[in-house]
Amino acid sequence: MIVVEDLRKVYKNGEIEVEALKGVSFTIEDGEFVSIMGPSGSGKSTMMHVLGCLHQATSGKYFLDGEDIGTLNDNQLAIIRNEKVGFIFQQFNLLARSSALRNVALPLVYRGMKRSQRQEKSRIMLEKVGLGHRLDHWPNELSGGQKQRVAIARALVNDPSLLLADEPTGNLDTKTGKDIMKIFLELHDQGHTVVLVTHEPHIAEYAERIIHLRDGEIEKDEQINTSKAEALRQD
Repeated sequence: MIVVEDLRKVYKNGEIEVEALKGVSFTIEDGEFVSIMGPSGSGKSTMMHVLGCLHQATSGKYFLDGEDIGTLNDNQLAIIRNEKVGFIFQQFNLLARSSALRNVALPLVYRGMKRSQRQEKSRIMLEKVGLGHRLDHWPNELSGGQKQRVAIARALVNDPSLLLADEPTGNLDTKTGKDIMKIFLELHDQGHTVVLVTHEPHIAEYAERIIHLRDGEIEKDEQINTSKAEALRQD
């Protein structure tokens, strides 16, 4: 699914260069649930932007589904983002003046899908995350947890190869955050590849593997004990 080889990302501000990623290498298999964890400034957000094809690396290689992302132009990257990557953000990033159904359907508009097909597929996705009764509600009529469920449905609607979640529980209370993480566990159990970026250890531990970043380098890459993951599922 994902192969990263000696990945480096340098940001330039005049004569000043900041190396956000310093030769990072790892592989994520199809169907894995991986957390990328680290403190502020560790490079985890930069890594998410590169994996999500929002930014390109300064050097090194990134392969997604066997495709060398570094060789693609802006239009090709936009297609990859729309068809292969589902994004879930801390701030939800929902359109304020659109219903839950229209928010979920938006990626399908860019694919040229007919309106009736968009609505039906979006309805199915909202039902999948437990919001079949909130199709016509606007974001300001939804709780934080419901907004995040809409965002998850939107990320799933294009059947992406990769789900990328950036601090998806950061704006949620503990109970609601746990409910959202159980959705990610269910998606993983269904075969989805999930990469979750977080600075919270208790959230990272829902994954089966944690890649620890510090100062742009991999500090540790550890497998999570299976029994611990199962205990979290039952909690």
